[in-house]
Amino acid sequence: MRQIDILLTGTLAGGHDSFLHDDLRVVFHAWKWTAPPPLLDGRPWAFVDWVLPEMSGLELCRRLRADPQTEAAHVTMILEEDDAEAKRRALRAGADDYIVAPIDRNTVLDRVLSVQLPDHETPARTLKLGDLTLDLAALQVRWKDKPVQLMPNEFRLLRYLMEQPGHVFSRTQLITALGKHGQPIDERTVDAWVSRLRRALREVGAGYPLRTVRSMGYVLDRP
Repeated sequence: MRQIDILLTGTLAGGHDSFLHDDLRVVFHAWKWTAPPPLLDGRPWAFVDWVLPEMSGLELCRRLRADPQTEAAHVTMILEEDDAEAKRRALRAGADDYIVAPIDRNTVLDRVLSVQLPDHETPARTLKLGDLTLDLAALQVRWKDKPVQLMPNEFRLLRYLMEQPGHVFSRTQLITALGKHGQPIDERTVDAWVSRLRRALREVGAGYPLRTVRSMGYVLDRP
């Protein structure tokens, strides 16, 4: 099933339940922009409010373009009014398009489904961290020339950590980022994923790059 992930910086009238149609799933993420984005399984979109509590929407747009995880996202700026200068500033900051507030769930879906790119145009990505390589297209992990055997949950965990190496994540943050739709996850499940991932990396000679930070959580160290 194809998936489109939508990051929303504000509240959305109509709710955040996923939208399903044929082989397409649209997943809405209420995103606190001061925190790292959640794991994005599909083509990322971002609807960015013009005014945010701690920075401008223009600055957040620039940051999205500078982050490898979101640089290819389709960014829509939510303007407070139909102002020509605001539109020009949004596009100069890196937005793909703009829309005038207020918006709701149906407005977002109409915009996404009307302009989404064909699935075959989605760029493949490969993540590298030292000798560790994760191929998103092939769903394969290798340490040097050795394949790392991972179950889907451990693959998703490693991918998320590789996208933000050196960042310490609490169990709660990992639950929020990796939570599956309609399936609650508890802290013991996260610990089990971490244990299996560590064992798989150790078996191919990768050592112990996934470290526990006491009273804080887990971090994937840079080489």
